[in-house]
Amino acid sequence: MAGLSGIAANDGVVKVDEVNTLAQTRAAQPGWAAVPLPQRLAVVRRLRRAIARDPWRLVRAVPPPRAPAETLAAEILPLAEAARFLEREAPGLLASRRPRGDRPLWLWGVQARVWREPVGIVLILGPSNYPLMLPGVQTLQALTAGNGVCLKPAPGCAEPARVLAGMLAEAGLPAGVLAVLDDSPAAGAAAVAAGADRIVLTGSAATGARVLAAAAPHLTPATMELSGCDAMFVLDGADLDLVADCVCYGLRLNAGATCIAPRRVFVPRAQARALERAIVARLRGIPAARLPAPVAALLDEMLDEAAAAGGRVLGRREGAATGPLLVADATAAMRVAREDLFAPVAALIAVDGIAAALEAAATCRYALGASVFGPPAAALAVAAQVRAGSVVVNDIIVPTADPRLAFGGRGASGFGVTRGAEGLLEMTALKAVSVRRGAFRPHLRAPEPGDAARMAALLELAHGGGLPRWSVLRALLARPAKGK
Repeated sequence: MAGLSGIAANDGVVKVDEVNTLAQTRAAQPGWAAVPLPQRLAVVRRLRRAIARDPWRLVRAVPPPRAPAETLAAEILPLAEAARFLEREAPGLLASRRPRGDRPLWLWGVQARVWREPVGIVLILGPSNYPLMLPGVQTLQALTAGNGVCLKPAPGCAEPARVLAGMLAEAGLPAGVLAVLDDSPAAGAAAVAAGADRIVLTGSAATGARVLAAAAPHLTPATMELSGCDAMFVLDGADLDLVADCVCYGLRLNAGATCIAPRRVFVPRAQARALERAIVARLRGIPAARLPAPVAALLDEMLDEAAAAGGRVLGRREGAATGPLLVADATAAMRVAREDLFAPVAALIAVDGIAAALEAAATCRYALGASVFGPPAAALAVAAQVRAGSVVVNDIIVPTADPRLAFGGRGASGFGVTRGAEGLLEMTALKAVSVRRGAFRPHLRAPEPGDAARMAALLELAHGGGLPRWSVLRALLARPAKGK
């Protein structure tokens, strides 16, 4: 669910405040990493219980005009569930393990383990659309793994980050391990330039490109959760009332500022008018929302282009406020069906079959999420063909908040994942450790005349696929000539 993170272009100047903050967090991180995992998780558990006792503290911190019920459902409940997921699953996920598979014959006497260690300092660049849940889950995952965290909120979204940091401190998080940076774009650019050990960005594709360019000189690895322009596929046999309800939910939720809201609705041509009527009938009950001026201007531009190309704009504009909008008779070539736009608008695209829908959907550079509606078996078959990081069948958006599921995109929607088991592991560095026992170290002696034959025999024995010939066994057992 990517929002605009407000990262300015790097002007080559690194702010002293961000350098000092990262240095202080780096100094505190080793002590936190040394804290046993059960004690780190105890901090997460105390935070979760504090949220349950007084969720209104966080509700009040989220910038208006979000309704409290929506904040509780979309931000606070998923955050608490993510905390409980970590409490239950992190011990197993972060435990050292033996590598899978059989040990090669030539490594007789070697025991191997795979360890997961903290990467060090994680710089989290938060979004504006969900300023609590998205960076909050990322922060908890990074802290659980033993990292220090520098959290840079989106402009105007510092309060949720500060309140969460205060609650973590009350839950026992040591001072210095989590730092909340200034929310200005310049602070984000300075923090990237100051150098972290991993960057986690939730933002637009344009912001992602700037962050990657700034991080490249430091070779800083990054997780990019970027923009979406999600497709919805309506199959023959789909419940059109359910589809219409889901489209309107996506337009209503957070005033359309959800990157996995449906933007492109592909529907069989014979059902397009019926679905259009069902959606329009529901639009009237959704209140208008005031959009930021740049978003409203871009929306107007795209709607004018769509209308000029034959699209019909259905819905209403009320001065500076915008009600949910549907562009009927749309095509996949229209900008309103190709670009990321945080506004309550969706394009209804009539197609001749699912193959045509998939082909048209693939022309969009974004591949964050998708939804498929229809008989379950047929819908699952289509889900397997969709290029997206997350696909929901016969529902929309809400199932992606499952704390067990990783979330990430492809193409211009980014790379890497947050949340779920894979999101936690992305906050770690892998270390492979091998321990040799016994005296068997044939590689240490000088090469001998029979080595090539012995190696060839070993290959046939291990990979030949049948019983070894006597000549193979003889080569393996052959001893070097005396004095060699």
